[in-house]
Amino acid sequence: MRRTAIRQLRPDPGPAEDTDRDPDLPGLLAQVARGDHRAFELLYGELAGPVYGVVRQVLRDPAQSEEVAQEVLLEIWRAASRYDPAKGSPAAWALTIAHRRAVDRVRSESASSRREEKAAPDLSEAPDDVADVVATTLDGQRVRRCLDGLTELQRESIKLAYYGGYSYPQVAQLLGVALGTVKTRIRDGLIRMRDCLGVAW
Repeated sequence: MRRTAIRQLRPDPGPAEDTDRDPDLPGLLAQVARGDHRAFELLYGELAGPVYGVVRQVLRDPAQSEEVAQEVLLEIWRAASRYDPAKGSPAAWALTIAHRRAVDRVRSESASSRREEKAAPDLSEAPDDVADVVATTLDGQRVRRCLDGLTELQRESIKLAYYGGYSYPQVAQLLGVALGTVKTRIRDGLIRMRDCLGVAW
């Protein structure tokens, strides 16, 4: 089914007698799996609101929420044959797809923002410490080569502190040494890296 066709669909209560009973969502989904457009219109009428609600809770933005909700309904049309009643109701299945799609959109937007920040770094601010210098001004191969030139203890301490995100006390605990020893290892290792990389700070 074309995406434009989905956008044009509107809930239709159908015959009067159908409005007095709950819709048979599993039955509708089975018909959708066989390509029944009328069944999809009815299913759309039942699920469009809840799907949009779930997406909106995650994305907040109405326009993006509407777009993602349409993508979810399109996925329901295409994937109806994969619905497994043993794993939950059609509504739960649809809302799970909606939540997953919304979270994917958030992740995609975040990744896009990070790429843009990396592509246009703000060079007006001086880096605060060695980790920032290494991360923003040097390529990975040079860093690895200089790390390989350190003693094993220096390398372990620096990797845990600057790449593992551990605090100095946590590094000391992980390595089973005194905090002062960790500080000395890291300081000496960073001095050696500075000399290896030819960076002035």
